[in-house]
This record gives sequence, C-alpha cells and structure tokens, in this order.
Amino acid sequence: MLESINIHSSVAVYMQIENQVQFAIASGELKPDDRLPSIGALSKRLGINLNTVAKSYRDLEVRGLIYTRRGVGVFVEKGARAKCREECGKRIVDRLHEVVAEATAAGMSAAEIKKTCNASYSSDGVLYGEVPKAILALAKAKSGKK
Repeated sequence: MLESINIHSSVAVYMQIENQVQFAIASGELKPDDRLPSIGALSKRLGINLNTVAKSYRDLEVRGLIYTRRGVGVFVEKGARAKCREECGKRIVDRLHEVVAEATAAGMSAAEIKKTCNASYSSDGVLYGEVPKAILALAKAKSGKK
C-alpha cells in the first residue's frame, strides 16, 4: 500500500492516495490505530509534493477515516473499516453498472462482458496501472467481428 502512484492515470494523484488508504482499510490491511506514513515520508517515497499528500490526509480525516495526533503521527480511526467497505462497495457497484451499461449499448454480449470481467479479476493488474495486453486483446478481438 502507498508504494507507488501513476502520474499518467486519469485518476488524480491525491485521489489515488485516498483510494489506496481506503482500500487498505476496507480490506483489513490497515486496522484501527495503525500508523500511516508521515506526510513528508510519503511525499518523498512517491516523489510528489508535500501538499498533495497533505490534501489526501486532510480529506480522509474530514471523512472520519483517519486522525492526527500532533507530533505523534496519522492513524486509522476506529470504525473506519465499515465506512470504507460501504463507500468503496457503493462506488464500485456504481462504476460497474455504468461500464456494463456502456458495454451493452456498444453491442457486447453478456458472455463477452463476463469474459472480460473474469480476465480482469484474474490478472495481476496494478491499481491505476496499464491494462494488461491479454485483456486489451479481448477488445481487439471483439472489434474485428463485423
């Protein structure tokens, strides 16, 4: 968690940080009172501006997912896992519904959509990384049908 970001992603860097923290909390990788990297340490590790990390942490704190103890550090708030699981679940379902609707409108069959979803789920794809070539090949195979 928080080992890298992708500056070429369509997702803003501060959102990538927020999402990675949320996903780690939702999955149980981060537990209540676990300490997060300091703003300075994380900005140095990721090679980004201090203000970007500060904005991410501030947003997460406002949402009640982390808390700061001045001079001590930044920690995961108690009860954050349930909030993160609910928020992440809703956001993911919303996005999946939208993508499936677009795929259907573009003429993809349910079998093609499921095949693509299964391939994506099984891949070792990196969060905010490039789409693996094997999955891109599925789209190329579909486009050459007519």
